[in-house]
Amino acid sequence: MDFGFTEEQEMLKKMARDFLTSRCPKKLVREMEKDEKGYAPEIWKEMAELGWMGLAFPEKYGGGDGTFLDLAVLLDEMGRACLPGPFFPTVVLAGMAILEAGSETQKKELLPQIAQGKLIATLATTEDSPLYDASDISTSASEESGNFVINGTKLFVQDAQTADLIIVSARTKKGSENKEGISLFLVKKGTAGVTTTPLMTIAADKQAEVVFNKVVVPKENLLGELHNGWPVLGKVLQYAAAAKSVEMLGGVQQVLEMTVSYAKERVQFGKPIGTLQAIQHYCADMAIDIDGCRLIIYQAAWALNENMPCAKEVALAKAWVSDAYQRCLISAHQIHGAIGFTEDHDLPLYYRRAKAAELAFGDADVHRETVACEIGL
Repeated sequence: MDFGFTEEQEMLKKMARDFLTSRCPKKLVREMEKDEKGYAPEIWKEMAELGWMGLAFPEKYGGGDGTFLDLAVLLDEMGRACLPGPFFPTVVLAGMAILEAGSETQKKELLPQIAQGKLIATLATTEDSPLYDASDISTSASEESGNFVINGTKLFVQDAQTADLIIVSARTKKGSENKEGISLFLVKKGTAGVTTTPLMTIAADKQAEVVFNKVVVPKENLLGELHNGWPVLGKVLQYAAAAKSVEMLGGVQQVLEMTVSYAKERVQFGKPIGTLQAIQHYCADMAIDIDGCRLIIYQAAWALNENMPCAKEVALAKAWVSDAYQRCLISAHQIHGAIGFTEDHDLPLYYRRAKAAELAFGDADVHRETVACEIGL
């Protein structure tokens, strides 16, 4: 069995590694945590020129005609670099939703703008529950005078403060429960009745509460079929869980490399601590965890890429990497000691992002429930 990347993917990986090492140092990451926008526009423009925003979109929509696996390779490197900014919500959440459910008119209008870096977009679906479950969607949308009127509150909306477009999930059929009667809508920046409030987060990323108060959108802003938005949303959440897992893989690989390097350099008792068996075993356990992550994550990404039923594979990947990343970080902190807890050290950047990523799109326990269901329990 060949688990290697294609020649094109290897080139993409190297290009991304070189670019992000040069243009996204940890100094920039820390600056963007305090920046209101949360990203550097000049780097965003350069990423668009490299074709990253449209990598997984068909060529006819201004994209690079790549695959979800190609996108996974790129996200792996972004996770390694702690890349700040709205790439994930724009491309993975909104972009894949439009690609999955958009009309031809919507695709031709929106996907080229995303690919060119001219449109920042996001998805607003989470409310007062962290389960990403259809039954938790209570935001409503009713038909009035040829339009839809949206009312409700969404939480943890990524990069809402800079988004030009928000895709909103809402119930359009009164009395519906669970997966029935959910629709998706395109709400453009500046639409009356939309209020965005930034939230403080552990990763210092840009998330917000977004309130929709009698927000009027035209019928042509319906994304996909009326009352049948959950199949689209469910598929996008699978993409998101797999993509976030790949990001976490890049981060934990960097944590291992940082830790091994430190163990070689840190001298105690007259010799590098990496010569001590306990430290070696900690690092070996981290490497074992990470190799398991890599295999299970890319299996899920491949299944998604092939459009196969893969609820179990995605859930396995997200559950495993969420726990494995935490185990690896505990070991890394133990090896680094006190220095690994200082603000100037890179390790806390990864720790905070790992904790946030663990909760995003369902934590390990949520995905264990999916696995249990998929195996017949």
